[in-house]
Amino acid sequence: MSLEITHYCPSCDEEHTFYRTASTLVHLGEKTKWSCTECEYGFVKIDSIESDADITA
Repeated sequence: MSLEITHYCPSCDEEHTFYRTASTLVHLGEKTKWSCTECEYGFVKIDSIESDADITA
């Protein structure tokens, strides 16, 4: 899996580069945390399922 992706950032309201900040294998698949390079907004993906929550807190 790549260390960076281009993804829509709802905090910046535009596409930005996100870096993978963590990854682990769970019973549902690979869990990865991604963080926006511009504002530190983050989200979690488990395989192809994305969270909608801001994980910066």
